[in-house]
Amino acid sequence: MRLRGPVFLSLLLVGLLVAAFYPPVDNAQKEALLVQTILGGLQQIHFDPVDIDDEFSEKGFELYLDRVDGARRWYTQADIDLLSPFKDDLDDEALRGSYEFLDLSIQLQEAALEKTQQYYREALAGPFDFSELETLELDGEKRGWAQSDEELKDFWYHLMKYETLTRYSDKVQEQAEGNNEELNGKSDAELEQEAREETLKAFDDWYDRLAKRKRTDHLSLYLNVLTNIFDPHTGYYEPIEKQNFDIRMSGKLEGIGARLQTDGEYTKVVNIIVGGPAWKQGELEEGDRITRVRQAEEEKAIDISGMTIDDVVQQIRGKKGTQVVLTVKKVDGSSVEIPIVRDVVVLEEGFAKSLLLHTNSKEKIGYIRLPSFYADFQDRNGKSCARDVATEIKKLKKENVQGIILDLRNNGGGSLRDVVDMTGLFIEEGPIVQVKSRQRSAEVLTDDDPSVLWDGPLVVMVNNYSASASEILAAALQDYGRAVIVGSKSTFGKGTVQRFYDLDRAIRGYSELKPLGEIKLTTQKFYRIDGGSTQLRGVIPDIILPNQYSLIKTGEKDHDFPMEWTSIDPVNYSQDVYTLPDLNLLRRNSEQRVDGSEAFAEIESNAVRLQKQRDDNEYSLNVEMYQAEQAQRKAEREAYDALFENQVVFGVSNLEIDLPEMEGDEGKIARNDEWIENTQRDIYLKECLNVIHDMIEYQ
Repeated sequence: MRLRGPVFLSLLLVGLLVAAFYPPVDNAQKEALLVQTILGGLQQIHFDPVDIDDEFSEKGFELYLDRVDGARRWYTQADIDLLSPFKDDLDDEALRGSYEFLDLSIQLQEAALEKTQQYYREALAGPFDFSELETLELDGEKRGWAQSDEELKDFWYHLMKYETLTRYSDKVQEQAEGNNEELNGKSDAELEQEAREETLKAFDDWYDRLAKRKRTDHLSLYLNVLTNIFDPHTGYYEPIEKQNFDIRMSGKLEGIGARLQTDGEYTKVVNIIVGGPAWKQGELEEGDRITRVRQAEEEKAIDISGMTIDDVVQQIRGKKGTQVVLTVKKVDGSSVEIPIVRDVVVLEEGFAKSLLLHTNSKEKIGYIRLPSFYADFQDRNGKSCARDVATEIKKLKKENVQGIILDLRNNGGGSLRDVVDMTGLFIEEGPIVQVKSRQRSAEVLTDDDPSVLWDGPLVVMVNNYSASASEILAAALQDYGRAVIVGSKSTFGKGTVQRFYDLDRAIRGYSELKPLGEIKLTTQKFYRIDGGSTQLRGVIPDIILPNQYSLIKTGEKDHDFPMEWTSIDPVNYSQDVYTLPDLNLLRRNSEQRVDGSEAFAEIESNAVRLQKQRDDNEYSLNVEMYQAEQAQRKAEREAYDALFENQVVFGVSNLEIDLPEMEGDEGKIARNDEWIENTQRDIYLKECLNVIHDMIEYQ
């Protein structure tokens, strides 16, 4: 039978019958409840559950150590020896709801932090000699665990020397170039001392943040280690993490409309969202430090000094129409109270938008940028990327464009419903994707609307970070022969579907334990209509362009424990909307242009450099050798960046209908100007314009 939400809830309740006789009264019982409930649910519902056995335990043990101390900065071999007896016992601990391994690892972490803080402070107490011929290996795997405290202390000494050297070298260069008046006339010894002081502050700030971690932070990391053994996209979400996920998906939140970050003991405002409540109120500014938060209905304000950013956000976010009062320290040192009425904040930069472009032959082309497949799952009338793309297409049709480029680069996916609706904008009714649940036949998701919104030439841009829903759309349009897919040698390779399950709804009662959070787990895999999967392999574009990450292992295959590639039977599909020109001809034309392009040749060379740099993590601690290495890298990087400084796409403009929305809004105007400028310098987009010109010409 098919396992749906109510069945999941029932399974969890059965597993909790014993707990019902003993009402939870402390944190230990809550934590036991979490791990038993999560793993029990995964066993029952996950698409491809794994056995909770010694092999599971060993995988969890290694993954946890890599997540906690992959850089090998804190634990020594003696610490690992203390933890090693648990290597085969994590499965048993999880089943009985105990955390002896986690407890011990936290104790060892706290001791390591205290010890290594002494190490780096001692190392930074005196000057470094940068004339010595020493090196530092930063790759923790290559270095291995320190065999003793002395070896760990030696590593920290050289790490501090390296961190100071990077800052000292920058100061020497700034002084030589005259870019910083404060450095004029200072001796090398003074520059070195300043660099050490900056390093000390940076690491003290970092360790202060580490010291503020709560038990729940450690627990969340550990639970995600256990869930990630099932697959990389199955995980535990604390309540604040689920809120943030929903915000990314819907493109909106209820709050004040300000982006915040931790700044020492304070929370600093780094950006005011244009059009949001704080922007409308007008008093909160970038650079302000928030020191206290008071809800309007309460008399007492909460001192947020030292709070984690998640805890601060929880205090400031709230329902539309409610008021929050912020005590703010201004840049000039004055302190003021700022009352702000919360409202719905729309994050417009994450939505679909379009421009008009022109080929070298003056053909008018529509360009649609889609950052994600967003959707408001809580509001059926809320934002929908499929509806928004349809709106952009209608606007472009009124401009009489001859072709459309849909840009899905770096689009990590999102709403499955929207990708089906969006694909249907370009074909008559028919299958879009096959979705298979555990031990069930595949379900075919179809576009049931026979109308076609755009029936002309279509190019879809992808890269190695186009994932999930992006791959479904690209694969479907490729299988139908409806669009030419252009991009890196393959897309991300995520061919799985996840669902959220609210643990509070799963467990009735126990209000003293809630909120428990949610789990996101893989319940299905999706397949192309030709029967193949995008899992691991991704979508291979029709026309492949050089990419700087082509030699580096990226995407789904770079994750721990990805699910395997499989295939199923194809379904019947056809379209009578648009016939692609000969793909081999389009491909040969593109290859000739790319082979003759200095920019694309440099991109391929840069791919080799990036691979080498990624594999080489040994750095010289000699100032002359370090500066020579950095100078070479800088020259190579600047030469590469220069490829994207020249305008290569001409005739870029906004649609007339979009201009009134920006009038008088400096923020929108600035963001739009930046977008147009980046579009004009996009050599990948230039080649897509060449491809769509060929499509129009050969048609």
